[in-house]
Amino acid sequence: MSDKLVLYFSVYGTARAVAEEIVRQTGADIAEIKPAVPYDNDRSHYNALAKLAKKEHDEDMRPAIAWTLPVAEHETIYIGYPMWWYTFPMIIYTLFDQYDFSGKTIIPFNTHMGSGDGGTYATIRKLAPNATVLDGLPVEMKQAERGDAQRIVQWLKSIGQI
Repeated sequence: MSDKLVLYFSVYGTARAVAEEIVRQTGADIAEIKPAVPYDNDRSHYNALAKLAKKEHDEDMRPAIAWTLPVAEHETIYIGYPMWWYTFPMIIYTLFDQYDFSGKTIIPFNTHMGSGDGGTYATIRKLAPNATVLDGLPVEMKQAERGDAQRIVQWLKSIGQI
């Protein structure tokens, strides 16, 4: 077991693609943040997913995570997610509500369609004030789908992870 863990939430696979590349480069363990009630991953239903994501955000919902994540066993935790409505999905708030990241190093990454990190890295610093949060990596969705290995390697080197 590695002291590093890549946690990711991904409906359409873009955050998963980045997560898997980080694992290839670092040897980290990997775990998916799966909702107890799965989201529809059919892209032709995107508008319905967007409507649900907005409702969750507007109502400050906390979707349940399907299982216990191995956060306690790792010191460095990468956390990845897509951007939904210019922020992270509400299940990421559930993650921070349920797990203590004190003393850990958090390294965020996200996929987006033009919003960068949308301020989510600063939000993570507020949600986990007793953790060290390193500079994150926003990856445009199309780049994530094509693969962005070289950029991920450069980022990991720049934050001292490889």
